Amino acid sequence: MPCVADWLNSPFSIVQGIFAQNTPNSDWEKKVTDYFREKLKENNATNWVPSLNDVPVHYLKPNSLVKFRCMVQDMFDPEFYMGVYETVDPNTNARVLHFGKYRDVAECGPQQEIDMNSSQTVTLERQTFYCVPVPGESAWVKEAYISASQARVSPSTSYTPSRHKRSYEEDEDMEQHPSKQKEQHMGSGSNNHGCGEPKRLETEASAGHHLISPNCSPPLDLNFPLPGEKGPACLVKVYENWDTFKVNDVLEVYGILSVDPVLSIVNNEERDSSTLDPMECMDTAEEQRVHSPPSSLVPRIHVILAHKLQHLNPLLPACLSEEESKTFVSNFMSELSPVRAELLGFLTHALLGDSLAAEYLILHLISTVYARRDVLPLGKFTVNLSGCPRNSIFTEHIYRIIQQLVPASYRLQMTIENMNHSRFIPRKDYTANRLVSGILQLASNTSLVIDETQLEQGQLDTKGVHNVKALGNLITWQKVDYDFSYHQMEFPCNINVLITSEGRSLLPSDCQVQLQPQIIPPNMEEYMNSLLTAVLPSVLNKFRIYLSILRLLDYSISDEVTKAVEEDFVEMRKNDPESITADDLHRTLLVARFLSLSAGQTTLSRERWLRAKQLEALRKARLQQQKCVNGNEL
Repeated sequence: MPCVADWLNSPFSIVQGIFAQNTPNSDWEKKVTDYFREKLKENNATNWVPSLNDVPVHYLKPNSLVKFRCMVQDMFDPEFYMGVYETVDPNTNARVLHFGKYRDVAECGPQQEIDMNSSQTVTLERQTFYCVPVPGESAWVKEAYISASQARVSPSTSYTPSRHKRSYEEDEDMEQHPSKQKEQHMGSGSNNHGCGEPKRLETEASAGHHLISPNCSPPLDLNFPLPGEKGPACLVKVYENWDTFKVNDVLEVYGILSVDPVLSIVNNEERDSSTLDPMECMDTAEEQRVHSPPSSLVPRIHVILAHKLQHLNPLLPACLSEEESKTFVSNFMSELSPVRAELLGFLTHALLGDSLAAEYLILHLISTVYARRDVLPLGKFTVNLSGCPRNSIFTEHIYRIIQQLVPASYRLQMTIENMNHSRFIPRKDYTANRLVSGILQLASNTSLVIDETQLEQGQLDTKGVHNVKALGNLITWQKVDYDFSYHQMEFPCNINVLITSEGRSLLPSDCQVQLQPQIIPPNMEEYMNSLLTAVLPSVLNKFRIYLSILRLLDYSISDEVTKAVEEDFVEMRKNDPESITADDLHRTLLVARFLSLSAGQTTLSRERWLRAKQLEALRKARLQQQKCVNGNEL
């Protein structure tokens, strides 16, 4: 039986064995996926697979098994490939069948030629996803995945080059490419930069939004949604069930790494057009550059297994519906009360002693869109935290604390310059045939903190107005209308939005909470830093598990409680018909929902309903008080 090193380091040899044993049987492909699925179930084997998220590409062996935790940023058009093809030796006329799956380049021995007219040739289709690391992924998430990894990697320059490839793959840069073992004749090499400092350039490749690629003058835009993002972009080739995935899905993919230098040939201005696929030649130069970037900068993964991630938190089991995971959840739920109490205390200190604001922040952090009724997203709970000190570092520190609690987040500073110059909405570039990313292309359950305390007087231009409108649509409808030039395409989303502002926000919100600091620290920086360092890492991890698990719980209201709530609402309307509206009922039900979940209760009780009414009364009293102090606040 193959050992771990075989299926990890030489997956092609496994695939070749299954292909040889099952040809011409059509189920060899299913047997390949079944084989690797079973292997990955054994003894935490997933932790042995090197990850593109953690390991630079030049440390990974070409044609080895790798994994990648990513978001689908774009989907390219399907492409055809030779699923099965036949080679012939011109001297002996000996014929051999090969598989083309999981390959970018057709394998061909030194004395062999591909018989393009063979009746054995099978043409199949695959889909290419352009994938990027999860936008705004928190540092603690990355660190947890790295610490769990048991993968053993070393610089791939230690591998011996192999040249058994078709003649057009011989490239002037080949000597700089590590390659696979001799029996794997397909693509090799990961350090193809066309210069003498491959490792240094590879490190730089992960550090920026734009990369200078060899053989092309303009910088290569890796199309990360958020400015300053790091990490590899990757072309993910999907062979099965690609219609179950969509743009912005977060995936974990396992597949064969391809970094063959021939993949960059379309970027060479002096390339021989005869080496290109005739269909590719119909593409524009810009499209070829974007869809076939240098493999050293944008590697390819040929997917054997892929699945959507239910959540991004590495401290939780990957799938909470499995039996072992249910035990984890029930054990954690049994100690939920002290965790909630500690989290409330922690956030109260962070919000300068304001326990009511801390209560609402907890409810906000566990909120999620659980359903859509017509166009209405149910479960969204955008909070506007008003009364924040203007132009201070308070909001920055609140964001730092949220970063420590949630798996993915972004702080958007709402300045006139950002509104007028940043690209919020993704747009379709028809010349390059790709989706150009924008700040609002975020994964589900990302926390977006909009800092309105930075806003100063100034003029919004047309782009700025459109950006503000896009934020309003995101908050109200939980959707972003991507710009396809001739039309808008609606992409539903599930983004937790927290707005910090001095007065009432210019943007819509579900709930405004006026901050009432009980303590004014003489040194805000020192105060916030000491708050974070005082929390034990084990306690911080409990907070992280708490917030993630509660988002995934089911919730219901019994008929009996529903009737009691309706009667209560009618009674409230009788007493004060002016101030109690349908919106108030909806908001109080939302508060009651998240209050129940925050206590680990998946159904509404009379006690929680009364507590929700009490919280809402306190919140409204503050706003009324503020209105009396500053007549134009509301």
